[in-house]
Amino acid sequence: MQASELANACAQHMHANDRLSQSLNMEIKQVGEGSAVVTMTVNETMVNGHQTCHGGMIFSLADSAFAFACNSQNKAAVAANCTIDFLRPAMLADVLTATATVQYQGRRTGIYQTLIVNQHDKLIAIFKGNSARLGSAVLQSSSEEII
Repeated sequence: MQASELANACAQHMHANDRLSQSLNMEIKQVGEGSAVVTMTVNETMVNGHQTCHGGMIFSLADSAFAFACNSQNKAAVAANCTIDFLRPAMLADVLTATATVQYQGRRTGIYQTLIVNQHDKLIAIFKGNSARLGSAVLQSSSEEII
């Protein structure tokens, strides 16, 4: 299996079991080795008292893209630390795109950056995630061996 096929298979498997990403109608647009692009449309349940997209929704989108990117090599990983800088508000009906890209990937830890833009390609937020690999696979073969 090629790296891009493996990355896609890992992301599809994770998304199928990710109730939050599903409930927020996140769509995986592209996955590669160490990268992922995920979109989400801001709906009326995602806005705060200022009628802008709640920061937690933007963080969740970025975190999901980060998760698909850092698990793309079939090495299960979780977030060890994450930060986000909000640069401008997202509004109701905005289509947000989170693009996660590996900056460093070692044997056990990785650093990923996720840029979140709106449909006008305006930068909404910058997310940085540090990952920690768990020593297991995302996908298992039928004999439960790491693929």
